[in-house]
Amino acid sequence: MLTLIFSTGFQSPALGTNFPIFYATGMVPFLMFNDISGKLAMSLLFSKPLLAYPAVTYLDAIIARFLVNMLTQVLVAYITLGGILLAFDTRLLPDYTTVVAAFSFTALLALGVGTMNCYLFTRFPVWQRIWSILMRPMFIISCIFFLFETIPQPYRDILWYNPLVHIVGLVRRGFYANYDASYVSILYLLGLALALFMAGLLLLRRQHRTLLNDG
Repeated sequence: MLTLIFSTGFQSPALGTNFPIFYATGMVPFLMFNDISGKLAMSLLFSKPLLAYPAVTYLDAIIARFLVNMLTQVLVAYITLGGILLAFDTRLLPDYTTVVAAFSFTALLALGVGTMNCYLFTRFPVWQRIWSILMRPMFIISCIFFLFETIPQPYRDILWYNPLVHIVGLVRRGFYANYDASYVSILYLLGLALALFMAGLLLLRRQHRTLLNDG
């Protein structure tokens, strides 16, 4: 529905000739990140009854929720993107190695952000509302509707630090053979995701029992 609505105003996409695939290559990874990280952030609260059993740990709850939601989102991405490629004459020959790598980094980033927010949501309940507010403009500033290269300076340098910009750029590099997305930094994505994941695990390891008892 969103594709139909926005395609009326964006007859000529920034890449290629088909707006639905251009929009989907930005929207699908964004929704994948948003869903996985959001469900992971609530995993400690959702699994509180199970965590009363000594055999079940906070890490079990995080891993289980990550796997379920990641597989769900991968299926959604496969159906959505594959359906568009079949339904429209996009004239694209995707590089599936790059596409798989892009969605793998999307899941990894969601794991890092979700694990860190799992601690923050439980320790500071107000952070859940703050995070919800912060994520609203991300829909606009994650290069879903436009290309990173079209943003004027100095805003481009500021927007570079948004990791979702790198994710979307990497996905589009995989679908569009003529799009290099040279601004994408794999090291930045990997470093940020692992740093947040390790910090979140460390905080949860030290305080998860206290957090559950306080809740």
